[in-house]
Amino acid sequence: MPNHPPQNLTIATTGASGSVFLRQLLLAVAGDARVQTVNFIASDSGLRVLAEELGIRGRANLVRQILAGERTKSPARATPNTSSKTKIKEQSNADIGANVASGSYPADAMIVLPCSVGTLARIANGIASHLIERAADVCLKEKRPLVLCVRETPLNKIQIRNMYRAADAGATIFPLIPAYYYRPVNLDEMAREFAYRVLAHLGLPQPDAFRWKS
Repeated sequence: MPNHPPQNLTIATTGASGSVFLRQLLLAVAGDARVQTVNFIASDSGLRVLAEELGIRGRANLVRQILAGERTKSPARATPNTSSKTKIKEQSNADIGANVASGSYPADAMIVLPCSVGTLARIANGIASHLIERAADVCLKEKRPLVLCVRETPLNKIQIRNMYRAADAGATIFPLIPAYYYRPVNLDEMAREFAYRVLAHLGLPQPDAFRWKS
């Protein structure tokens, strides 16, 4: 971990169900003043899932489309303004020469949410033919935090082995499993709390996150 809260994040989304969790993660980092830059990458399969689950149409203004569709707002967090949204830079998954493909680029951490088991397999086995896998590969080789929010059930032995391989190489396997003990009132609240847990794991705790009190 860097000796400061992560300021430069890479966030990727791939072809697994759970786009509402991605939306809440992007809303959280857009409104967090500690985060200065976010490089956002969507795979082709991820775009298909975004279209199915969030009604996203095409690649134009992708981040704006994702953020604009939130149905309910957290009372403790204002909607990100235009300037905060501009910190999120869209990157093409086909652009293997993008900034995050190089170890010299000062990315602090990377989150893949949702992470399909296909993406997991490529990361775990060092197959970096697209930008998402290459950026993840860079995180591993540079000893930077890499969080893989794997979404699949049931899991076969190949997928379990790939999770072990990725974890053994330095990634954190953070399955897309939400909590229920705080009694979320809707899907957005449940997804928001999961996004907060991911950010807290990276050193970016959110002020309105649920705290367990015994």
